[in-house]
Amino acid sequence: MLHSMSTTVEPVSERSAAEVNEEIRALWRRSGGTLTTEQREEYQRLVMEWAAAAPHTVRAA
Repeated sequence: MLHSMSTTVEPVSERSAAEVNEEIRALWRRSGGTLTTEQREEYQRLVMEWAAAAPHTVRAA
């Protein structure tokens, strides 16, 4: 069984996590709390961008 692998490189976020978070909050405010299909896609993209920009911390077990 062969699996195809994406060759698309995701760009590294040039915005800070705080900037992306503010855009996420604005999206929710504009939507009135219910996202359309298009807005959900934008939200998912923003969350992925936020996760890439957020500082990674290691917690002790």
